[in-house]
Amino acid sequence: MEPMGLIAWLVVGGIAGWLASNVIPTGLGLIGNILVGIVGGFLGGFLFNAIGEVGMTGLSLWSIFVAFIGAVVLLYLIRLVNGRGRIGA
Repeated sequence: MEPMGLIAWLVVGGIAGWLASNVIPTGLGLIGNILVGIVGGFLGGFLFNAIGEVGMTGLSLWSIFVAFIGAVVLLYLIRLVNGRGRIGA
């Protein structure tokens, strides 16, 4: 992965993870939010491609939206499996 690609993933992941943690509280902190956002980007990209839409496109608002949706789905699934309120606390 090229350095700019890594920076883009970190920025998109950070924003998407932070937004998702405002919808589903996590208590994971900055690094946790970035990781949730990055995994959410992969999950969101997969989900959007599955319904025929474009997934991640680089550093763009669309990519943040896709990663945000994926991160919310990820946090919801984690909460469903854990069966408790907050994820990180």
